[in-house]
Amino acid sequence: MITDSSPLTDFIAGLPKAELHVHHVGSASPRIVAELAARHPSAGVPTDVDQLADYFTFSGFAHFIQVYLSVVDLIRDAEDVRTLTYEVARDMAALNVRYAELTVTPYSSVHRGIPAEAFLEAIEDARLTAERDLGVVLRWCFDIPGEAGLPSAEMTADIATRLTPDGLVSFGLGGPEIGVPRPQFKPYFDAARAIGLHSVPHAGETTGPETIWDAVRVLGAERIGHGTSSVADPTLLAYLAENQIALEVCPTSNVATRAVASIDQHPLPEMVEAGVLVTIGSDDPPMFSTDLNREYAIAADLLGLDEAGVAALASNAVVASFAPEDVRSRLLSEIEGYLAGAGTQPMKG
Repeated sequence: MITDSSPLTDFIAGLPKAELHVHHVGSASPRIVAELAARHPSAGVPTDVDQLADYFTFSGFAHFIQVYLSVVDLIRDAEDVRTLTYEVARDMAALNVRYAELTVTPYSSVHRGIPAEAFLEAIEDARLTAERDLGVVLRWCFDIPGEAGLPSAEMTADIATRLTPDGLVSFGLGGPEIGVPRPQFKPYFDAARAIGLHSVPHAGETTGPETIWDAVRVLGAERIGHGTSSVADPTLLAYLAENQIALEVCPTSNVATRAVASIDQHPLPEMVEAGVLVTIGSDDPPMFSTDLNREYAIAADLLGLDEAGVAALASNAVVASFAPEDVRSRLLSEIEGYLAGAGTQPMKG
């Protein structure tokens, strides 16, 4: 087991990284959540940082969604959105994350009364400021909250295709899978793909491989969020590997939401053994008492990786990303240079 003070942990801490599976509101640090909770006490979220640890202990996926939505309810105006987005980028910079595709759920804020234009202006302002000040390049995945049904899909697709913010690169689908079949969202993914957005739905986290097949065959998925149940279908694993459809793997999240029984039973090694391109994400890191560095350490332990192996895992995320080519090339070179011991400076956009 890798410890917090091991050489590999230190290597991971300094490693330049990209992250492809991390949620906007779910990345709010306890400090920011407590601050927003104090500003909006009617939401019922604890205002004490220490109490948030207990609040973020989940009995299952349904409970996680309930808690997650209570934090969403803390985002009441455009200034809340801007503050949250910039602070998330600041936390990423501290972890040496150079590039991230942040999953954003416009419906949750617009449905609560923030005009879509104001919401987009806030995240775009934070994105540009974070790139200038922190060297963190952000891009957006706009996702449909599955629990809100087709009205949320219609609104999300409309915002994505009509307003098309500069940072938007992909279209996703999150929330519960049970009782939320993927095929019903096909028209909205078709509309998003028609304007050049990439398809990155969650699938196979709390349901079986058939949900992943639906995501690939019906929604045109180019990456899959989680995909933990893929290992139950060798034909699916072979298909994902052959077509280089990456899985965005978030080990701690999968255990916290009871999608996987325990870390030592996580299917990550089976995915890699099958030749699937995997990337490591933190999902909703403060809610799961983790961060991207810790997820890399867990993955390294599960896979038996040395420094070169961890660097290769970091490169996977860059390869599977929708980053601009110059950002992609620069970050791959930075990872290679770091592994060689050359040392790096934070990448500026």
